[in-house]
Amino acid sequence: MPRRFHDAEELLPPASFLKRVLAVIYDGLISIAVLLVTTWLYTLVAGWFTGWDKYEEMAEAGEISGDPGLTFVLFLVLYIFFAYFWTRLGQTLGMQVWRIRIENLDGTSVSWSQSLLRYGSAAAVFLLTVLGSYYIGPVTLLITVPAIIALFLPINGLSVTDRASSSVVVQVPPPEKKP
Repeated sequence: MPRRFHDAEELLPPASFLKRVLAVIYDGLISIAVLLVTTWLYTLVAGWFTGWDKYEEMAEAGEISGDPGLTFVLFLVLYIFFAYFWTRLGQTLGMQVWRIRIENLDGTSVSWSQSLLRYGSAAAVFLLTVLGSYYIGPVTLLITVPAIIALFLPINGLSVTDRASSSVVVQVPPPEKKP
């Protein structure tokens, strides 16, 4: 059941580019911590299943670098992290700090499938940015800057991720002060 944040008739202003970027930076720092803990747990489980001596030999030989299993687990954990906040509160921790929220046009919370579309489109743009900067070299800025702008800068109030997930990022009004 979607959560209703406000009446469907009430339209909140779109979040500014600056607030979106600041929230992403804040959430990026939190994501690093989540990824570090996940990697640590994955290493413990993989070492236990493989056997610590064998796992240490594999690590020293460089056989476990670029592990697709770890990559999948990290991708999945980050999706669950973001989707949980987006579907429950409409806000990640960084979005709460900068008072912005993801919601549907009618003021309800997004679904898990919308979160997957949003996360997937952001990952695709990020991957294109990384691959472009890795393979192009000196032309990096010509690919990286437009990709980052396309990801965060709303055109007509909607960014690439907003359009992919049929949702909007809005400015949350300040809480009412009680007398």
